[in-house]
Amino acid sequence: MKIRSHPLAEVFGFSVTDHSPKAQRYRANRLCPFNNKVPNCTKDKAKNPLGVCSILQHNVPVITCPVRFREDWLITDDAASFFFEEGTLWSSLTEVRLNDAFGKSAGNIDVVLVAYDKQGRVIDFGALEVQAVYISGNVREPFEHYMKDPNAHALMDWSSQPNYPRPDFLSSSRKRLAPQLLFKGGILHSWQKKTAVAINKSFFETLPLLKPVKKSEADIAWFIYDLEPVVDGGQERYQFRKVDVVYTEFQSALLSITTASPGNVTDFMRLLQEKLDEQLETAPTNKSLDKPF
Repeated sequence: MKIRSHPLAEVFGFSVTDHSPKAQRYRANRLCPFNNKVPNCTKDKAKNPLGVCSILQHNVPVITCPVRFREDWLITDDAASFFFEEGTLWSSLTEVRLNDAFGKSAGNIDVVLVAYDKQGRVIDFGALEVQAVYISGNVREPFEHYMKDPNAHALMDWSSQPNYPRPDFLSSSRKRLAPQLLFKGGILHSWQKKTAVAINKSFFETLPLLKPVKKSEADIAWFIYDLEPVVDGGQERYQFRKVDVVYTEFQSALLSITTASPGNVTDFMRLLQEKLDEQLETAPTNKSLDKPF
């Protein structure tokens, strides 16, 4: 792939440099090729969807849409290999609500894999969570600019624009991954049910070091995927593929992800001193700040 000076990697399922008739049809009709719940893209707004599947960071694609992980449903095959024994009959259900003991929602499970017997009765299940990446900055502006003329804007220079969009890995782990493990994962773990996490390679690499265990001892399987640039039929595209899997226990993984790495207390004391000095310099001469509360 060529080095690009704009943030968009894939729009409506195709590389921004793909001008094949199929890519043009998907862009014109705002379609999704990755097994969305309907044929069209519904990201952000159903009537005016933000059809960005992945963005570029240093010319490396980062998946920002959870539906992008559904290509060929590879993630369910991988999760099933962790949840069930070979030869088990299973199916998948999407967006299944999970309640706590008080009937309050702990959130929806992205995909539940259900094992069943020959009579169609559920005998086991596992939860698959998909972890796309939040974006900081404004991605809709370059998207709409690109969509005005995809041929002319495929190699547009967006580098000087304000609010240049970038992947926000920290918010993705703190605001999405950690709460999901804490609430939904906590319920599933109490039921002694396994969880699989589908996550982009670049996102996983920003997480704290997770202690691996054997597959047979694991509560969580972290399936790590990436988008590999390939040329297909003369067109550049990104191929979704698994690059690694890491098995962990639930408690150790939760502790690693939810425990902040403390900075130096001396640095914080220095910051407090600077703020106090600044406050005292601008305070009124009546020394009201010296009075106790």
